[in-house]
Amino acid sequence: MLPIVAIVGRPSVGKSTLFNVLTRTRAAIVADVPGVTRDRQYGYARIGRVPCVLIDTGGLVENPRGLEVQIRTQTERAIDEADRLILVADARAGLTAQDEFIARELRRSGKPVVVALNKAEGQDADLLAADFHRLGLGPPIAIAAAHGEGCQELIDTVLAGAEPAQTPASEAASDAIRVAIIGRPNVGKSTLVNRLLGEERVIAGEQPGTTRDSILVPFERDGRRFLLVDTAGMRRRSQLADAIERASVARTLQAIAEAHVVVLVLDAHDSVGEQDASVLGQALDRGRVILVAVNKWDHIPDSQREEIRRQLALKLDFVPFAPLHFISARHGTGVGELVRDVIRGYEGSMREMPTAEVMRTLERAVQTHQPPLVHGRRIRLRYAHQGGRNPPRIVIHGNQTASVPAAYRRYLANVFRERFDLYATPVAIEFRTDVNPYDRARRARPKRAAAGTSMPGRRRPS
Repeated sequence: MLPIVAIVGRPSVGKSTLFNVLTRTRAAIVADVPGVTRDRQYGYARIGRVPCVLIDTGGLVENPRGLEVQIRTQTERAIDEADRLILVADARAGLTAQDEFIARELRRSGKPVVVALNKAEGQDADLLAADFHRLGLGPPIAIAAAHGEGCQELIDTVLAGAEPAQTPASEAASDAIRVAIIGRPNVGKSTLVNRLLGEERVIAGEQPGTTRDSILVPFERDGRRFLLVDTAGMRRRSQLADAIERASVARTLQAIAEAHVVVLVLDAHDSVGEQDASVLGQALDRGRVILVAVNKWDHIPDSQREEIRRQLALKLDFVPFAPLHFISARHGTGVGELVRDVIRGYEGSMREMPTAEVMRTLERAVQTHQPPLVHGRRIRLRYAHQGGRNPPRIVIHGNQTASVPAAYRRYLANVFRERFDLYATPVAIEFRTDVNPYDRARRARPKRAAAGTSMPGRRRPS
């Protein structure tokens, strides 16, 4: 097992900056505003002799109010999970009463604690550390997380005595199904994640915009490993209030790009909006498995359900292969079926398709429905093979393939999807026009000299 290290401190001391440096990522949103980080964020350390799991936490305050209560609960759970702790303080501000409160909390946990004095660039480390010796947590280490200074020494000190794990950290989640939970604010994404995990893993509330970072949560269910990504709600670009919200949207788009399966969560009380269609289009362009979860279905009267189904089918007609799941994330209704379809969709997107069977499928499709005529000539589709996975890609060779209509391309995608059970998966059809070898030889042949002109090296007869 990899050692777990939690990064703890009061708000706005540079915990997320240190997390990004140690993981060599930009997973945590960083801003000069207190309270940006709310949920626990996990990552693998890429710096240091010993690999470990890092936990970035929200700022800890002594007398929390409102959302701060849930943030403190998340931080306390991170402390309980961790084997070792890093207390981050602001070297410029010096020792504060808040730092002393957090030190008492960490000392009570009974776990090893190392004090990191951040923002110490260009200052005397011994002078900065003088006050912090009062905490009784050992010699503080001066760092400058924004510049990467002192971070190697810090993590090596924290993990002193720990043995390197036999399995590299990067392999721990390599075989997991990556599932991105996306949607507009306040539709129940975090509630769905908590329901899947069976615990209050991420902060969920009635206030829109509770989630800011894209939170990665590994878990196992039905013998399969998953990596859930709870994303921030996406609003229209004109409604993005600040740089933090724009960074949240960028993380959501990144989560879609890196996922195997995308679950779009909708509120059953609202219609499908422009932003829902836009974010679904992002997943479609990336070729991801797409599932639609219509949340809060238990609040909809029976008399309205059929009309809602009809409206959804109408608004989502550009992804007809995406199944609809009517769920209640709060009560768990329909969540089990959603997980089973996640597995089925993932297996379909990664399926190997034998070339012989791909060829037979193409032949049957062409016999059933011939390609159209182009300038009086029939489009010929000669042979096909698999060209990739996630999304499944079928490469079809023939002549005049550039003239294949979009409707016929969709027809072929549906045929292959049905034949190979590519459930909830967009199928990419790639056409390639065969090159006529005689045309190539004709182009390579030198042109004969025109009549009445002399050839080089030959005399003209008199």
